[in-house]
Amino acid sequence: MNHPQRPLFGAGLAMVALILFVLLDATAKHLSSRYPVPLLIWARYTVHLALMLVLLAPRLGHRLYRTRRPALHLLRAGLLLGTSLCGLAAFNRLPLAEATAVIFASPVIVVLLARPLLGEQIGPWRSTAVVMGFAGVLLVARPGGGLGPEGIAFALAAAVFYAIYQILTRKMSRTESPVTLLFHTALTGSLAMSAALPGFDHGPAPDTREYLLFLAMGTLAATAHFLLTKAFREAPASLLSPMLYVQIVWATLFGWLVFGQVPDTVALAGMAVIGVAGILIAVDGRRSSRPGPVG
Repeated sequence: MNHPQRPLFGAGLAMVALILFVLLDATAKHLSSRYPVPLLIWARYTVHLALMLVLLAPRLGHRLYRTRRPALHLLRAGLLLGTSLCGLAAFNRLPLAEATAVIFASPVIVVLLARPLLGEQIGPWRSTAVVMGFAGVLLVARPGGGLGPEGIAFALAAAVFYAIYQILTRKMSRTESPVTLLFHTALTGSLAMSAALPGFDHGPAPDTREYLLFLAMGTLAATAHFLLTKAFREAPASLLSPMLYVQIVWATLFGWLVFGQVPDTVALAGMAVIGVAGILIAVDGRRSSRPGPVG
């Protein structure tokens, strides 16, 4: 029996999820001024895993983790872990809005990689979107714009990791449940970072407020991923995909309110171009997925 979709409800869930993602990024950026990136990533994944074990394991049992594709789960989780590490390193070195915009070039990279990895064709609309997307990144990361090259490199690396992660997710979602996909990313990230924990400096001892912020990161990550997964169940991807670029707007707003960082006019133009490129890709994907005429 098909689940009846509720597009407006799904769109609302997606908007809440995007705000939570920006809150997660802002919290991590704030903490990264005092604590090393690996420690923050460990806290995010470990709290996320603990929440799934406490809230979902008693009800789902082995359905939470059962899979016939453990190697692909490990690869996919490693890609998301790479995205998290590089993304947080970028947030530590760049303003929130600019880092978010560069990472959001990942759909453009997906288009480039989809042909060799998935055999998908790139039509004129997507080709135009690719050119626009990279032009937008150049506007944001232009020489003389005041952004550190190391931060830009981390943001671009996060975008590449996330693009490959999306492609692999697209292939695995045909046979794996969203909850199982989410659980294995949390499990792998937590175990990998726990193994690495003794090898890096942990920074100063957190106070009570900082402990709460560490817990908040994992809670925000788990809640945002759950809401976004449910949003795609309630509403078609063709409606939600273009809406995801609202996250750049939220990142710009939170960057200003929390960190006092306001992008200049050229960077804002680059963000807009990246957003339009992503919307073009989403709209073209919707058009190309429609069945052709019969007979």
